[in-house]
Amino acid sequence: MRVSDQQRDLTPLAPLGLGRLRSGPVRSQRPLYLDLLPPCNAGCPAGENIQAWLAHVKEGDHEAAWRQLTLDNPFPAIHGRVCYHPCETACNRVELDGAVSIHAVERFLGDLALEHGWQFEHPTTHTGRRVLVIGSGPSGLSAAYHLARLGHEVTVRDSGPAPGGMMRYGIPAYRLPRHVLDAEIERLVALGVTFEQNHLVTDLEAERVDGGFEAVFVAVGAHLSKRVDIPNMDAGRVLDAVSFLRGVETGEQQPLTGTVAVYGGGNTAMDAARVARRLGADESVIVYRRTREQMPAHEEEAADAEEEGIRINWLRTIKDMGEHQLTVEVQELDEHGRPRGTGVYETLAADTVILALGQESDTAFLRSIPGVEFDDDVVQVTPATLMTGAPGIFAGGDAVPSQRTVTIGVGHGKRAARSIDAWLRTAEFTTPPKHDIIHADRLNLWYFGDHDRRQQPELDPAARISAFEEVVAGLSEQEAGFEAGRCLSCGNCFECDGCFGSCPEDAIIKLGKGKRYEFNYAKCTGCGTCYRQCPVHAIEMVSESQFDPAPTPAPTPLATPAPTALQTSGTTTAVTSAVTDAVGRG
Repeated sequence: MRVSDQQRDLTPLAPLGLGRLRSGPVRSQRPLYLDLLPPCNAGCPAGENIQAWLAHVKEGDHEAAWRQLTLDNPFPAIHGRVCYHPCETACNRVELDGAVSIHAVERFLGDLALEHGWQFEHPTTHTGRRVLVIGSGPSGLSAAYHLARLGHEVTVRDSGPAPGGMMRYGIPAYRLPRHVLDAEIERLVALGVTFEQNHLVTDLEAERVDGGFEAVFVAVGAHLSKRVDIPNMDAGRVLDAVSFLRGVETGEQQPLTGTVAVYGGGNTAMDAARVARRLGADESVIVYRRTREQMPAHEEEAADAEEEGIRINWLRTIKDMGEHQLTVEVQELDEHGRPRGTGVYETLAADTVILALGQESDTAFLRSIPGVEFDDDVVQVTPATLMTGAPGIFAGGDAVPSQRTVTIGVGHGKRAARSIDAWLRTAEFTTPPKHDIIHADRLNLWYFGDHDRRQQPELDPAARISAFEEVVAGLSEQEAGFEAGRCLSCGNCFECDGCFGSCPEDAIIKLGKGKRYEFNYAKCTGCGTCYRQCPVHAIEMVSESQFDPAPTPAPTPLATPAPTALQTSGTTTAVTSAVTDAVGRG
């Protein structure tokens, strides 16, 4: 019989039961839930799981947020005030409407914990191992905290009259009120850490043997000021910035009059100039030999100083001193960006000069220890463990090569504590692997509306210079919750239901609040709709070839079809870790 043209154009029926197990599209890729490393976490020198504690604040569970935060950093009220928040520089929300004000929310949690008297949980077991920490600055305090939480017996010895190191004797009270510093340190005392102040360590080996310490963490700060020779320098009119700031804290520094010139361009120089105004100076000026772009001080420090009327003289060096003035030489940058003299001189009024040319660590007491090596004033350590060349002696903070900030010091203390714990247990400390960092170009920013950040109130500049009252105020509970809600949850599912609602095959199952979702691959066609709409890139499409299918039974004509390869090898996969347990911490 001849087949008509019309019959020839008809699509033949699928050969059901003759080897083909399903009709319709064949999946070539499948979606997988994943967790990525948020850039804020990656950028935090203290290694905080920022995204996790922000999620708790968003939910209104402030104590849970504080406890999550203090797993890594025991001083949120301090850090919320003095940290230069590199996490915010890294924040992906910068590409939308401005970074989340992470440090302000951290300060809110820290202050709330002080208000409610929240305390650290004590370890359930004690190891009986003794560890000596030398220096009670941020790095030493952080190490003491983490070691105590691990069950070790910790003694902190420091040459100063009160603990805190450069946080107490280098950071002015208008940035870090002393009652806040004292209260956060007091928690360590309650945790069982022993503090021995006015104790200058000169013979480390004797201290170690006499005290029965099995490990030592050296965390001495950079308390020694660098000096410079200035022709006609009058020693009575010249102060070094570290001694000046320490004298203000102890009450030994006398009030100032006239014009004060600060020589240097770092954060310490900015602090010294601002403190000089508060001590009575009629005018405070800064002399720095490089440009604003080259200054080591953070831009916000220079801006705050200028708001208080402090004048900064860029590209100037002091050549000599007169009775009430300085002679400075104008500088210019050479082809390599280095300053050089021009032979042009200016006269600046100056009744007092404060030298803020950098600090060095007092690590001389370590030079007699076999195996300990130095690079100028700092100790050489293995970066991963912070152990020196002497077994059992570790070092961090200002005592090792690094940027000298409170947050970096706290991060060193945590790393050293984990290394010391492993060393005491004769185990090898390994850093857990991290997930890939998620950047803004992998997010669907269209999902998030514009919400400008909440600004912290500040004292009027004219009112600042009359006292040491704190310049910046904190956020209210409502403001902190709003700010936490601006977090994009980069790279980690926050249960927005976008994948659940968009799936055309109903292949996504909700597991309940805090448990996220799972895929039912028996229904999933691999269309990628869930992946394309996910605002935070918590779903990735992966080639089906990466999965080994189970053997397929031989086809039987006219029989009931056997289960598909996907059915025999499992039909669902889930991402069940809660938002607050997001992996890939810094």
